[in-house]
Amino acid sequence: MSGFSCPLRVRWGEVDAQGVVFNPNYFAYADVAATEFFRAAGVLTDDHPDMAQSYVVDARASFRSSARFDDLLDMEVSLPRIGRSSYELRVDIRRDGQILTEVSLTYVRALEGRSEPLSDAYRAMLARVAAPD
Repeated sequence: MSGFSCPLRVRWGEVDAQGVVFNPNYFAYADVAATEFFRAAGVLTDDHPDMAQSYVVDARASFRSSARFDDLLDMEVSLPRIGRSSYELRVDIRRDGQILTEVSLTYVRALEGRSEPLSDAYRAMLARVAAPD
């Protein structure tokens, strides 16, 4: 289990005619989880240019099972990789402990189209939330 998680309840407008969550919505769910992770890390402020200059450059999902209307989901966020100028967040979307979907989001810090190193402070803030004491 990761160091950070947040809940999300499936709303009616997120399911399709089959009664299951429409697949693109899992990326929106992962974005909600990532935003809450960044909030917990304290980087959603103007004091952290690393955050304002970070962009998703790759997003992938692996679907194992479907969520349905009114399911209460738990989104576990981990930080499997942090490099010089990029990092990956993994969001495991679970229902009752079972992984339904795994989403991987790769972010890169960039200025004027070129990658820039992440600050040590930013790295530490992300790592603190991903692996608390």
